[in-house]
Amino acid sequence: MLLLEVKELRVHYGRAEALKGCSIDVSEGEIVTLIGANGAGKTTTLKTISGLTLSTSGETRFEGKRIDRTPAHRIVKLGIAHIPEGRIVFAPMTVLENLKLGAYRRSDRDQIAKDLEAMYEHFPVLKARLGQLAGSLSGGEQQMLAIARALMASPRLLLMDEPSMGLSPLIIEELGNIIMNINQGGVSILLVEQNARLALKLASRAYILEVGSIVLEGNTEELADNEGVKKAYLGGYTKKGK
Repeated sequence: MLLLEVKELRVHYGRAEALKGCSIDVSEGEIVTLIGANGAGKTTTLKTISGLTLSTSGETRFEGKRIDRTPAHRIVKLGIAHIPEGRIVFAPMTVLENLKLGAYRRSDRDQIAKDLEAMYEHFPVLKARLGQLAGSLSGGEQQMLAIARALMASPRLLLMDEPSMGLSPLIIEELGNIIMNINQGGVSILLVEQNARLALKLASRAYILEVGSIVLEGNTEELADNEGVKKAYLGGYTKKGK
């Protein structure tokens, strides 16, 4: 079942066209990745889906319903959570306050309490720091908090923008396991990631975005063996042995 459908999406910043008719989709239960260089339009794609940027034309549908003119806070309520690039947390607030803010659109208090307990199980490092200011956490811990806060919105689709940026290889490996666990728990994921090795390892399908246009798409096994993809993004890496 298709969960997200983006059709012929165009976005302008002034006269500059950032997206030039992009079409992508995510089925229920999938991890799909969007790969491209800096400035390709990856972040713009996620921000447009989540309602933070308005499209010039095209359609975005979630569960079959158009959402491309829906305010961002209502899109969260529909079941889409966005983890922006840069591990943005509310630095002057505690870890617990950040987590509770993730559920600000919800009213099911009993389930919120259960979800908080689930976050403590998923991210034990956060449980140990509930009263600590978010701004004092390490980069890896802040990324865990950003993910956990988004999950507190109880999303069906998670938009992740460069989650591995600036993290150590050890933390990146842990992050990959967390992303897989989230997906196995029933959350579909649209992953934007410059670390193409990580992205192709985690996802089942991928889109290659160049200068605002989708130039290639397919399952990750095929794309990992594509000579153009290997040369541009992988440095000869293949996905064999996943």
